[in-house]
Amino acid sequence: MSLTIGVDIGGTKVLGGVVDPQGNVIETARQPTPANDVAATRETIVAVAQELAAHHDVESVGIGAAGWIDASRSTVLFAPNLAWRHEPLRDYVQSALNLPVVVENDANAAAWAEFRFGAAEDAEDSMVMLTVGTGIGGGIVLGGRLLRGAHGIAAENGHVNAVPDGHPCGCGRFGCLEQYASGSALVRFARTAAGATPERAELLLSKAGGDPAEITGVMVTAAALSGDEAAIEAFQEIGKWLGQGLVDLVQLFDPQVLVIGGGVIEAGDLLMEPTRLAFREQLAQRGHLPYADLRAAKLGNYAGVIGAADLARDS
Repeated sequence: MSLTIGVDIGGTKVLGGVVDPQGNVIETARQPTPANDVAATRETIVAVAQELAAHHDVESVGIGAAGWIDASRSTVLFAPNLAWRHEPLRDYVQSALNLPVVVENDANAAAWAEFRFGAAEDAEDSMVMLTVGTGIGGGIVLGGRLLRGAHGIAAENGHVNAVPDGHPCGCGRFGCLEQYASGSALVRFARTAAGATPERAELLLSKAGGDPAEITGVMVTAAALSGDEAAIEAFQEIGKWLGQGLVDLVQLFDPQVLVIGGGVIEAGDLLMEPTRLAFREQLAQRGHLPYADLRAAKLGNYAGVIGAADLARDS
């Protein structure tokens, strides 16, 4: 049986897994990410992969990194939450492990996993995915292949413009979709509502000690599940913007399936229902034309591991 290792690098943890050709995770290993230390992060990736390779006969390693990866899938050009700038990650890890290595953007890796083994596994050749977490990432599959662009940095779906001259974004532009439909936007909407109409946010404010500035995403989800009006409204707001962003992507790519993933999807229908409603309403002008099925991701926290491992096998 052909086994590969996938390693998903986040701002807080390095998660690795041994994955079989059917997308099953056989064994995992994890270590904290030393995010401010370039050398230590490299060594942590190697240590996680070595721990897994010691127990299994693996043929290659795939790495999913939160950053912009060059067209050759070898160098991390820039990572906003890690200390990497033009980091030749593939060559370092390949030399340390004596195994072939592929480096891919983490959202691309997660999207590939959902296309191959998850929410869009029945799609013949096309899917667009948005990963909704602190920010918004994503991936696009067309013709059965990841769309990576001429320089390897395509499919930054969270940085399409939603509001001209809107909120400033970390990418340097203003009004990106990420500023209106991400986990950070959810918290901002909830804090604003709690401050303006505290009588509609009693449960939410109680979780935050009465201070809107202390509200977190976990609090918003918990309060919304318990019926807090302001928290539910915050989900409706980001769902509205997500629906709009998905319509724009449908107009551009006409995929068979749309997938919403990332940490915020754990809220389930709190997010998916307003997103579906806005998506359908804004596609009404297309009349009787077919359009993509909208689904929640299935693979959770292991999507990046599974996708990176499968891309390594594919390469």
